[in-house]
Amino acid sequence: MPVLQIKAKPNSRASALIQQADGTWLAQLKAPPVDGKANAELVELVARTFGCAKSAVMIKSGSGGRLKRVVIPD
Repeated sequence: MPVLQIKAKPNSRASALIQQADGTWLAQLKAPPVDGKANAELVELVARTFGCAKSAVMIKSGSGGRLKRVVIPD
């Protein structure tokens, strides 16, 4: 299962998942980092981008910070 390194940027103007030149990802999230709203939006955004179910996407580490490791199915 691939693991993505994602830098979350909550309170953005629009939702987007952008791959950086170094292979990491930048997630711009509309939701504020309150009560897990930004994490829920991140899971939804990753699932939509990679065409998998939201239940298959898992935040492996970093759920309380900006740098996250997210596992997606093959």
